[in-house]
Amino acid sequence: MSLSESYFESEDLHPIDIVETLAEHHDWDFDRIADDQIAMAVEGQWRTYSITLAWSGYDETLRLICTFEMEPPEDKHGALYEVLNSVNDMCWAGAFTYWAEQKLMVYRYGLVMGGGQMAHPEQIDKLIGAAVSAAERFYPAMQLVVWGDRTAKDAMQVAIAEAYGRA
Repeated sequence: MSLSESYFESEDLHPIDIVETLAEHHDWDFDRIADDQIAMAVEGQWRTYSITLAWSGYDETLRLICTFEMEPPEDKHGALYEVLNSVNDMCWAGAFTYWAEQKLMVYRYGLVMGGGQMAHPEQIDKLIGAAVSAAERFYPAMQLVVWGDRTAKDAMQVAIAEAYGRA
């Protein structure tokens, strides 16, 4: 059964209701912060990622923010920003930024659904999965630059490439 088959046949299903059902389906810890916002914890290989999704009816956008703590020394910020430029060149959907004041690495994406479009469960599940996959793929490169004294170019060599086919 596909994820969308387990939902009501309603055109008016709120995107955050879909996210809540997905969180229950995947057994993720979550907190429905408001009618238009949900926060959850998703366990990855490297980290536990804090993911927040918020719906804006005004501009019909489902915003995703995936964060994890990172506390690079002040003198490593330049190298971190350099590796982030390389990382973002490899991200087709979403982008990373570092929030120095909060000491958080942040992956952001906005799914625009203008004209009354509705997000489907598979689409939102893929959106969350893509955020976690991007964080997992590039986390080692960020760590090598910050703590391993590697150059951005060198650190990017360890970024896990997307595999095609099977071994």
